[in-house]
Amino acid sequence: MESTAGGLQRKLTLVLIIVTSILIVALAFVSVMMGPAEISPGQALAIIADSLRHGVSTDGAYSASQAYIVMNLRLPRILSALVAGAVLAVSGAVFQSVFRNPMADPYVLGISSGASFGVALASLGGMIPAWAGSWGLPVSAWLGAMATAALIMFLAGGGGWSKTSLLLTGVAMNYLLSAAITLLMYLNQEHLDRVLFWTLGSFGSSDWTKLSVMAAFAVVTCVPLLSMHRELDMMLLDETTATSSGLSTRAWRMLLLAIATASVASVVSFCGVIGFIGLMAPHLVRMTIGPGHKRLLPCSMIVGAFLMLLSDTLARTVMGTTELPVGVVTSIAGAPLFIILLRHTISRRRR
Repeated sequence: MESTAGGLQRKLTLVLIIVTSILIVALAFVSVMMGPAEISPGQALAIIADSLRHGVSTDGAYSASQAYIVMNLRLPRILSALVAGAVLAVSGAVFQSVFRNPMADPYVLGISSGASFGVALASLGGMIPAWAGSWGLPVSAWLGAMATAALIMFLAGGGGWSKTSLLLTGVAMNYLLSAAITLLMYLNQEHLDRVLFWTLGSFGSSDWTKLSVMAAFAVVTCVPLLSMHRELDMMLLDETTATSSGLSTRAWRMLLLAIATASVASVVSFCGVIGFIGLMAPHLVRMTIGPGHKRLLPCSMIVGAFLMLLSDTLARTVMGTTELPVGVVTSIAGAPLFIILLRHTISRRRR
């Protein structure tokens, strides 16, 4: 019976990966063509193929401006959305395991807001040295996120937190940091656009340099998380069982939290606060293939990448020439799921 169930899970995992990958490729190709500047499927393919081979074509198949739009505006944005979605999804799955809370999410717990506040404070306060270059923002975001995570854990009762106290503490911290960011915006109105960008989330400023740094952080943080699937499974057990199995829960909790927080900070530092991807993707995957982290983490990355690209495509096209912040789109989709999970948790406790 167990082998049959395992075989079914493997088949479902393979189907999920294949179908989602096909959807990502199709959506990415459509997204390359969509926008104020009209680019046909043939032109998009020709531009990408020529750029990979020898550069912009001179045979008149497309214009230099169309090539610039595809290769320097739309393609980096698409790839950034895919990387950000994958990172936030796997981080959300880790947070839910570490905190043993199905509603744990970097956005809901205020971790994303902490990273955003760290970037805003360091940037507006001139605390990022020139020699830090593109790495200054991720480091500032990581410091802000780690400080927020540590404060939430302390206020929620240290290692003996309950799901309710953790959630309420995170929500309260989210409000507090949002107020602090609003104060920074009020005191630095000449830099209002810069701060507003980190609070709403956008891929509008994506370029190849930012993408390379964010992708590097994604590899450095997500690859170790994928290899820690056994420890993440054990984190879901009660404290006594996990400890008797030889797992130092406190040490592993700190390590997993630090790595997942670093990955979230890298996204926030370049793309701003984007909520609920880390909540939606893992839950959609769990409903399909189950809770085992060996399959949950990579599948969550793929599903999260698709959800983020879909959200960004809608954000920049649904209002015509007016672009919505991608965080608005993900919140509209994710907030109802959060409410459903909250009601489900409350109803289970009443039984």
